[in-house]
Amino acid sequence: MNEVNKKGWTRLDNASKIFPSTSDHRDTKVFRISCELYEDVDPIILQQALDLSIESFPFYRSILRKGVFWYYFESSDILPKVELESQPICAPIYIKDRRNLLFRVVYYKKRINVETFHALCDGAGAIWFMETLIHHYISIKHRDDLGDNIPDLKYKASISEKMDDSFGRNYNKKQAKKIKSKEKRPSKSYQIRGTKNDEYKTKVVEASMSTNDLLNLAHEYDTTLTVFLASLLIYSIHKERPARMKNKPITLAVPINLRPFFNSTTARNFFSAMSITYDFKNNTPELENIIQSINKDFKDNLNEKELYSHLNKFMLWEQNPFTRIIPLPIKDFFIRVADKLNDIKTTSSISNVGKFNIPKEFKKYIRQFSICVSARRPLITLCSYEDRLVISFSSPFRETDIQRSFFQFLSHRGIEMEILSNL
Repeated sequence: MNEVNKKGWTRLDNASKIFPSTSDHRDTKVFRISCELYEDVDPIILQQALDLSIESFPFYRSILRKGVFWYYFESSDILPKVELESQPICAPIYIKDRRNLLFRVVYYKKRINVETFHALCDGAGAIWFMETLIHHYISIKHRDDLGDNIPDLKYKASISEKMDDSFGRNYNKKQAKKIKSKEKRPSKSYQIRGTKNDEYKTKVVEASMSTNDLLNLAHEYDTTLTVFLASLLIYSIHKERPARMKNKPITLAVPINLRPFFNSTTARNFFSAMSITYDFKNNTPELENIIQSINKDFKDNLNEKELYSHLNKFMLWEQNPFTRIIPLPIKDFFIRVADKLNDIKTTSSISNVGKFNIPKEFKKYIRQFSICVSARRPLITLCSYEDRLVISFSSPFRETDIQRSFFQFLSHRGIEMEILSNL
């Protein structure tokens, strides 16, 4: 089902189904995309920009409802309102049985923040919304300065294409039964422990640096930026863990944007996740060896056969006739159990949501973009704009040993950075 039907409701896509069942005050399943400007935000103009943006993303005016067998989205007449930031980063958005939108737009000083409940969309979809919001904001705010140089807003997709359930469209039942994934994960991976932040708040350590400088460093190790940072994360976790845990494998979850592989322009969720593991029991702890191993894992997972395997595996579960008739409370229970079992196989995660594409005429008004998420374990998210890359380390713990080790390594290798934290 690609569009909201005549009754005003639509099904959740395959990836969305896990988030209502597993969200809670410890992990709200909310992520934040921020745009930092060179001047303070004008809330009146930001509201005008939001009003224009929501016309291109009518699905964002949905609320989440509970049915007998599944959750579903229901269209609403609620209009989003811009607010001055007053809550912790990634505070809960979806609250069971409350009729509210699944995203919020807040501002503070020079920052515009869009926070989204993950059931609504993934990072790539939210980036499109943020790019649209910033386009309208700058076009209105600096209309006189720009004059005839205001660029046209390039819509990446029609409204119906943004609404596409790309999981359902690309599911192939015959292939699902034939293809088997090569992915192998240990039954248990190292688990990071620490002292919880007060009131389950998420601590974010944000580091801004030159994209080109970091790319050059990755190329010195003959690898890509994402593989280098994933390997450095594993290296930093291993360096800071207790000696008695040194032999346990470290496993990272790495989200994969499926749009480029399946020719999709949906603004909803369309991602998979691969697991990459480094076994310290049978391998050396040097960064060069970790990079070599992780580079192979990426190549093994990022191919058409393996991606189809991931997509079809989860859709096969959803399409199972028995699964479809199980009442929602029972589904919720089993999804939570499966999520906890998956947790013990995962140490951390790294997500590179890619580049922000903003017209060059707006460059002088924008300093940087960043992304962070709610977290039940320390993890990394990153994005870039022009030559400015921002790595955000989210954690539920007070301790910052892993973060320190990670950023110290980059600093010692000549990467200049600016580091900020919310707590």
